[in-house]
Amino acid sequence: MTQLASPSLSDTHETSKFPLKICPEVTVKMTDRMFEDKQHASLYQKYRFDPPEELKELILQYLDKKKGKPHQLAVDVGCGTGQNSRALTPYFQQVVGIDVSESQVEEARAVPGLPNLSYRVGTAEELPFPDGSVDLLTASSAAHWFDTERFIKEAVRVLKPRGCLAFFGYGDNESMPQESCGDRLNNIYEEVKQVLLPYTSTRVAGANSKLKALFEAIPFPDKERIEIIPVKLQLSIKNVIGFIQTFSMYQAYLRADPNAATALLEKTTSRILDEMKVSSTEAKVDFVMEYFCVLACKSE
Repeated sequence: MTQLASPSLSDTHETSKFPLKICPEVTVKMTDRMFEDKQHASLYQKYRFDPPEELKELILQYLDKKKGKPHQLAVDVGCGTGQNSRALTPYFQQVVGIDVSESQVEEARAVPGLPNLSYRVGTAEELPFPDGSVDLLTASSAAHWFDTERFIKEAVRVLKPRGCLAFFGYGDNESMPQESCGDRLNNIYEEVKQVLLPYTSTRVAGANSKLKALFEAIPFPDKERIEIIPVKLQLSIKNVIGFIQTFSMYQAYLRADPNAATALLEKTTSRILDEMKVSSTEAKVDFVMEYFCVLACKSE
């Protein structure tokens, strides 16, 4: 992918009442640029999930245990449209979300009402924070896109002593265990994934491996990797289809063959409606995801 000219990292959503000393402007570099399109960013805001409560509690309990209060600064790297950033605001004096995509950051900034939250355009590999300034460095469904070596070096630099890392996401084993037709719904969903497989970035394998390589690269002895955190949701059929639209591989398919990609969603919607014997895409379906989480604590 092409490189992006460097935007200003001091461009924030609003003036924080907890001002940060920002390092000099850096050049944004990233080999994978999958989330630049404005329409894709809009879909991300609408259909991507907030972090589940059980995962949020796990991370906060880990931070409390390893570092303790006060919790001053959380940095959400690869923040996308801000779902994880917003979820952190009740627990930190200041939260900063960073994403390489200007379109994603614009969508995140459009959500009002959180005075301790700001956003910046930038990369995981060049974080605009002083040494030893961050309490929690987190990434939600994003860390597999980072340059591991450069990102870990930056993480070590910006974390406070006893500061924590928390990276989480989900693999590709979602299921729809609907009582009457779960197997058939799962087959439909699996067929969609098979169509999209040729358009899947090799980076996605990092998420499907539950960040094993990233975990091994973290130099802190105090670390753990939780491989399965089951989360059951109830989604409308419309939201399931919208979720598929947010996939980087679906967007790649859409760029390559717009008619076929659109037809895939229409056919999938119709098949799910038929199997569930309903007429509205607002009908609810059980949707189970298996999250994973990498936690680590910097030494004193």
